[in-house]
Amino acid sequence: MEDNSIILVPWDFSQVAEYALAHSVQFAEKIKGQISLLHVVKKDKEVVEATNKLNTVAEVSSKKYGIKPNVIVKVGSIFKIISDVANEMEVALVIMGTHGMKGMQKFTGSWALKVIVDTKAPFVVVQAPPAHKEINNVVFPVDFRAESKEKLGWAYYLAKNFNTKIHICKPEITDEFMVKKVRSNLLFAKKYLDERNIDYDITTVEGTDDFAEATIKFAKNVDTDLILILTTKNITLQDYILGADEQKIIANGTKIPVMCVNPTSTGKLGSFAASGG
Repeated sequence: MEDNSIILVPWDFSQVAEYALAHSVQFAEKIKGQISLLHVVKKDKEVVEATNKLNTVAEVSSKKYGIKPNVIVKVGSIFKIISDVANEMEVALVIMGTHGMKGMQKFTGSWALKVIVDTKAPFVVVQAPPAHKEINNVVFPVDFRAESKEKLGWAYYLAKNFNTKIHICKPEITDEFMVKKVRSNLLFAKKYLDERNIDYDITTVEGTDDFAEATIKFAKNVDTDLILILTTKNITLQDYILGADEQKIIANGTKIPVMCVNPTSTGKLGSFAASGG
């Protein structure tokens, strides 16, 4: 992420949208970014009224936070518009509010995760206002997937801009093949963070059968401000129906914000990560 980047906030005039705006202000103040509020209507005749209401929100934001967001109103399906606008504008981040699992189902049905994985920029999903003024602690789960390395660029971004400590957590596993994969990712992460003088620690968490739940429990224990996860590459319809592991983390009951990074087609560190540090 670079200075003057765009932070997109899907806006539905709800309380959780207000929470998302508060989080976006945190990011915008650090990177001198521009916030854009996106509201989606079903019919063309609704655009003018929605734009007027959104302009009022922007004015209130200007007085409350000292930052006046841009406003965008689009006609169509919210499931498609969010990713389309984010990709067209090449936004740095999308920060979206949700009421946990129930809210995600209400907001996007079983396609909540698809909206996220179809967007090139990372999503920060929030259920509550910022717990602290700074993003001081970030939980960084490391598993067996090679794509896990792609989160490191964003770990660096958070550490550089917020002086964040990275709490790496890994599963407690015995399978020799999986152990080797996790160890490889862990060594790569350590080297990357050490080279950039980023503060971190490493914890093996209990809960082999459900690493997602173990990660949430660990995040709560360290009073984290954000969980940084990777979405499933080439996610299937079955994942939407049954719920991929990341959906459990995104809708966690402790209401910890979650940053979702989508793996690239190459499986390598993205341009930001490659240039950072």
